[in-house]
Amino acid sequence: MVMARTTGAFYVMGGVLGLVITAIAPGDEGNRPLVGTAAAIALVLGLTLLIWGPRMPHGIHHAYVAIATVLVTVAIHSFPNTVGAISLAAFYVFVACDAALFFRWSQASAHLAFAMVLCLCVLPTRGLEWWSGLIPAGVTFGVGVVVGILTRMASEADIDVLTGLLNRRGFDRALNSAIEAATRSGQGLSLVLVDLDRFQKINDHLGHRAGDAVLQRVADTWADLIAPDQRLARYGGDAFALLLPNTTEQAAILLTEKLRAAVTTGCSAGVTSWQPGESGSLLVSRADVGLYRAKQAGRNRTVLESSRQLPLAVELREAIDRGALDVHYQPIVSLTEGGGKAVGVEALLRWSSSAQPDVTTEGLIRVAEEYDLISDLDELVLRRACADAARLQDTFAQLDLTLNVNVSGLELAESGYAERVAGILAATGWPADQLVLEVTESELAAESQTAIANLHTLRDSGVRIAIDDFGTGYSSLSRLATLPSDILKVDQSFVAAIRSDSPAPPLLGVIAALSSALDLQVIAEGVETEYQAAVLTELGFALAQGYHYSDSHPVSELISDLNEGQGRIGPGASERGLDDDARHAANGWLPLG
Repeated sequence: MVMARTTGAFYVMGGVLGLVITAIAPGDEGNRPLVGTAAAIALVLGLTLLIWGPRMPHGIHHAYVAIATVLVTVAIHSFPNTVGAISLAAFYVFVACDAALFFRWSQASAHLAFAMVLCLCVLPTRGLEWWSGLIPAGVTFGVGVVVGILTRMASEADIDVLTGLLNRRGFDRALNSAIEAATRSGQGLSLVLVDLDRFQKINDHLGHRAGDAVLQRVADTWADLIAPDQRLARYGGDAFALLLPNTTEQAAILLTEKLRAAVTTGCSAGVTSWQPGESGSLLVSRADVGLYRAKQAGRNRTVLESSRQLPLAVELREAIDRGALDVHYQPIVSLTEGGGKAVGVEALLRWSSSAQPDVTTEGLIRVAEEYDLISDLDELVLRRACADAARLQDTFAQLDLTLNVNVSGLELAESGYAERVAGILAATGWPADQLVLEVTESELAAESQTAIANLHTLRDSGVRIAIDDFGTGYSSLSRLATLPSDILKVDQSFVAAIRSDSPAPPLLGVIAALSSALDLQVIAEGVETEYQAAVLTELGFALAQGYHYSDSHPVSELISDLNEGQGRIGPGASERGLDDDARHAANGWLPLG
């Protein structure tokens, strides 16, 4: 765009000056109409560059510069008088400036040489001495070299020396230019900010030279995967920025995932898109919010901080404001006491969206996190669940029920989260020692000092912490031993592997032994059959939940079910005992035949 505007301006200026001097210059030498025609052609070509130049391929600009050199030569040769012809040689400087500004040294040198040769050849055709062209040719060469050097010095200020990519200054310039282009064309524009996860550890443990090598390798890998019109920059430290003209948010996410998969270093990314009227700083700030959320959610992921609120997000916002969300409850039963005695309930969010009827609870939570609704959503669910649990406890005073509620990793990383929980407990009257907050293993692995501090504060107040979906995350055993946690919830995929035709998964026995060694309670999720319940009991599991006992229900229906069973739920497994196959499966072998 800058090249087109500059070259077009040179053309228009040369065309106008050429027409003016052709009209007023005295003399009848040469061919005045031919000079006027050359000036008019220059004016027309300049206007085409100003209007359509930004859309033209880069190579076409070489033709424009070469044509300008030829037009200047024609005008010098055919000008009505000799003095005017000599003055027209100054136009070769326009060619020198344009070539030195926008072309590589080799290409700029070719254009300078072409202009100097024509200058030296055309002036003697006006009856001047052979040396008459030395001064304008020398000035053309000198101006071209000086402009080229200064341009490259200024350009180097926009380049990161280590990676060869744009630096922050260069990227900001490119971003502003891209916004101007998108404003004119009406096309989309997306921005991605990427941080290498735990990069500081590389510098600390392996040295800065190793860190520099990682940055260079990542830059080279990513530069090979992006299109020519996409701009990649080292935005600072271990942060990279990617500018994607004419790209939607979803396409930007797909490209970001491709870039992340291409390197072995884990990285977090924030994605957003530009809306008409927005500044570059606002666009960068929004992408930075997405990057922050990606880190807080556990790192090594991409988070969209959309500039457009999805209809689902708008509908969810309205539902939260109206309190129009449902909370259902699935009982947690004791395996040791038998008979499906309920010892707790897990609160589960339920909501039917008209904008996206097939959205899952996991998808709903993701939307809430991406559109900054998770705090209000978590608070609504926790407040509703505590109130309903109090109603349950009043009805079944003999049960001493616990309430399990899921918490988002983003919420857990907020500095005031523990205080908000304490406020809700005080307002609803639900005892802290009967509340269990469930967080997934990967979220606990985020290593956020704020999250760990919140967990300690909550446990000090009596709240218990459960690690949900245990066995599917990436926490190490040493980290698990140091985390402030009280309960493990075994992922249902392990329970689903218990079948009557095969031994029980060995990992279940390992988890049971691990929980005993760490003095942690264990809840088996996804129990669907009597056989699975029997095997889990034999392995030493004390608590379970799943469809075998009950699906999730509104609190009123759950009260009705518990009333019918006198505090028990599901089939009375304790009266049947364990059959031989269940015992054999738990011990890791099957009977023959």
